[in-house]
Amino acid sequence: MNFYPFNDLEIISPRPLLFITGDKAHSKAFSEDAYQRALEPKELYYVKGAGHVDLYDRVDLIPFDKLTDFFNKYLK
Repeated sequence: MNFYPFNDLEIISPRPLLFITGDKAHSKAFSEDAYQRALEPKELYYVKGAGHVDLYDRVDLIPFDKLTDFFNKYLK
């Protein structure tokens, strides 16, 4: 019953991974841990001033440009 989703993160590779976290999020350590474990290609993007739940529905903080650039680069 114990499951830690980052244990086998490297088996996802070589699929592109984009980690987005708020720079004020109490949970950003999880994104940083996942980023360190992941293989390339990968990106870690910090949203300035965002907390843990801000990126759920605060459309003024959601980095749509970053998402668009990432998907345009990797979804060909």
